[in-house]
Amino acid sequence: MRLNSSFDISSSALTAQRLRMDVISSNIANAETTRAKVENGQAVPYRRKMVVLSPNETEFGKMLNSAVSGQPSAGQGVKVSAIQEDQTAFKPVYNPTSPDADKDGYVYMPNVDVLKEMVDMISATRSYEANVTALNASKSMESKALQIGK
Repeated sequence: MRLNSSFDISSSALTAQRLRMDVISSNIANAETTRAKVENGQAVPYRRKMVVLSPNETEFGKMLNSAVSGQPSAGQGVKVSAIQEDQTAFKPVYNPTSPDADKDGYVYMPNVDVLKEMVDMISATRSYEANVTALNASKSMESKALQIGK
């Protein structure tokens, strides 16, 4: 295990959580956007986006073998494997005066639930803070280890 592999792990998590907060912010900002893009000549509402995280180490067998041999390897951090669109249905709202209303008077609103987005934002913020704390703890431990040699 390298001396500063904990820095690599924490920094990958910080980067991933920062991107997650950016995507959540975009979702909140577009919670009322009824014309995000045009498909087949029709305006389509904004579709909620979600960040998919996965471990950097993708080979389960490699990690299992190192754990069985008694030499567990350090984790490799996380990476953003995809930013997916949520495929849940849009919310129909009756508003016949809107220019986006269909023939029955319904406007289809984005599938963004602001309350859920705020919960996700709190979760991402807490994860970010936890990784900053881990990074600072690693930095402190390495600093104290270097002072032992003085």
